Parts: sequence; C-alpha cells; structure tokens
Amino acid sequence: MPEQPSPYDASGDPARDEIVQRIVTAYEALMHNVASAHAPEFVGVGVTMSQAKVLYLVQAEPDLRMSALAGRLGVSLPSISGVVDRLVDQGLLTRRDDPSDRRQALVRITETGTDQLELFRELNARQVRILLARLDAADLAVVGRALDVLAAASAAPATQTSTIATGGRSS
Repeated sequence: MPEQPSPYDASGDPARDEIVQRIVTAYEALMHNVASAHAPEFVGVGVTMSQAKVLYLVQAEPDLRMSALAGRLGVSLPSISGVVDRLVDQGLLTRRDDPSDRRQALVRITETGTDQLELFRELNARQVRILLARLDAADLAVVGRALDVLAAASAAPATQTSTIATGGRSS
C-alpha cells in the first residue's frame, strides 16, 4: 500500500511552499520572542512545558484514562506515568482507578491545577496584548483576520481544503 502524503508535506507548488515556510519561520520567531519576554514570569509558575501540556489535555477531558493521555501525547504509558506522578505530588492532578476497568487509571485536574493553567493563560494574554498595542489599526485588522482564518482552519476537518479565507468559494 503506498504511503499517504501528510497534510504537513510540501504541496508541490514551490511558491505556496515558500509562503508556508516563511509563515512557519515567522511564527517560530514570534513564539521565541514571546517566550523570551516573559521567561522570568514563567519561573514562578512551577510546572514544566511537558507538565503544562498534560494539564491542558486533562482539563479538556476530565477523567481521562492514562492510556488515552499517553496516546494523545505520543508517549509510552511509563513515560506519562512519571509526569502524572509529579503533577499528583504537586496537587495539580488526581488519579483514581477506573470503576469500569480496574486496570485503568483516570486522571482529573484539581482546582490548583486549573489555577496554574489560568496563570499560563494570563501571562500569554498579557504578552499578546503588549504586542498588539504596538500595531496600528490597519495591521491590527490584518492580524485579527488572519487569526480568524487560522481558528476556522483549526476547527475544520483535517481532510477539508481551505475555502475559509474566500468565504466558502474555491480559489
């Protein structure tokens, strides 16, 4: 069976691929600058980025099975168990046996874990507001429209080709 192309592979259109690469490079620079700008604030948060990812996933789905969590992160069950153990020790997650299958463990975020995620969100939102304050009205409108398009694309099925930016018309 031939290997299916990934949606992340080059499109075969060199001009489009160059634009995509420029956007990815700009996004990486933006994320680096944002992270660098509030790195000192993150020291006080007390969780690693790996732990934050786990908290976000568990918050999105309470009583998530450990096996499902490992699968979503693409790691082994023993790997995720160590991260969850540390989060449980910090009071950010709880773990309990799954009543329908005692071999499975369920994890749930605690109020303290939710507070930690809210702190992350506040730090990020503050940094984005600082950046947006540097833009004039025209650039602000462009950024707003671009984020609307990306948000819609992220909500669309993975197999859908984008007609979002053209209001549903193929271009």
